[in-house]
Amino acid sequence: MMKNISKYALIDLHLHLDGSLSPEWIFEWAEKQNINLPVNDIESLLRLISAPKDCSDLNQYLNCFAIPVSLLQTQDSISSAVFDLVKRLDKQGVVYAEIRFAPQLHIKKGLNQSEVVEAALVGLKQGLKDTALFKVNLILCCLRGIGSLENNLETINIAKKYLTIKDAGVVAVDLAGPEAGYPTQNFSQEFQLANQLAIPFTIHAGEAAGAENVQQAINLGASRIGHGIRAVESEQVMSDLAIKHIAVEMCPCSNLQTKAIDNLKNYPLRTFLQKGIMATLNTDNMTVSQTEIKQEFELLESDYQLTEFEAKKLLNNAINASFLSIEDKIALKTYIKMKGID
Repeated sequence: MMKNISKYALIDLHLHLDGSLSPEWIFEWAEKQNINLPVNDIESLLRLISAPKDCSDLNQYLNCFAIPVSLLQTQDSISSAVFDLVKRLDKQGVVYAEIRFAPQLHIKKGLNQSEVVEAALVGLKQGLKDTALFKVNLILCCLRGIGSLENNLETINIAKKYLTIKDAGVVAVDLAGPEAGYPTQNFSQEFQLANQLAIPFTIHAGEAAGAENVQQAINLGASRIGHGIRAVESEQVMSDLAIKHIAVEMCPCSNLQTKAIDNLKNYPLRTFLQKGIMATLNTDNMTVSQTEIKQEFELLESDYQLTEFEAKKLLNNAINASFLSIEDKIALKTYIKMKGID
């Protein structure tokens, strides 16, 4: 059995901004922007922005993002959303997090991608003041399906601009969006550029498509895999993940909702750990999945019999898999020891 999870250093490496807006923030910023919401109470709103337990698949899950994205089209709203999320992470006892979002989703009212990222960084820096957080960084997402090659390449070039500045707040890029029908290999141009520019990246793969998508992400040079649960279908893919020290960002609550898994008994987390794969535990979308990182651990403890040894392994993996510099990883471990948490 695990001891009280609050004694652990909580880290979330796979956390989407638009899927983690609080209902209170949504009502406040809808009013500020004169945007009419179809409901006027939190319970009704949550039915629109949270995935139901009988969610049919990933595509239905993604429908929950329409209202949040509509509110994140100005610099002030983007800054405020990041600020609010950072403050909530601090209250939850998180010590380090990487927040991801797709800049191209926030240019519908005239902003360009650079302005979107600048606004997020303003909120990040303001939010980190007077918190116990070691640090929070941003990951910029390219998009499957609704994105374009031109916009994706622009996102990568913007990431490079910030990666050349120490502690600028942007640490990597990602590929997100509906996986089914959009094989990872179709985005080779994006990640050839990322490799050329020495930008680390994670790729959503092996969630709504099979192990072959994970293999394609490995072949493109991904440092981490978002979800990656269907890698369990291939011994070769699991071996590649272990040998190449490619981390897997696991999100059990989300995976249950999207039907990526039918129940936790079949969750491959323990298999991954046993095979030496750098598995980590994350939330994905705190609001859409109605979760936080502490709840993810509690779910696995109660329904998966996660052991204390496994929990510590997941947390240590999260530090090692983070897009922090080696110096910052050492500093984070020191910070955790100073706070007297595991």
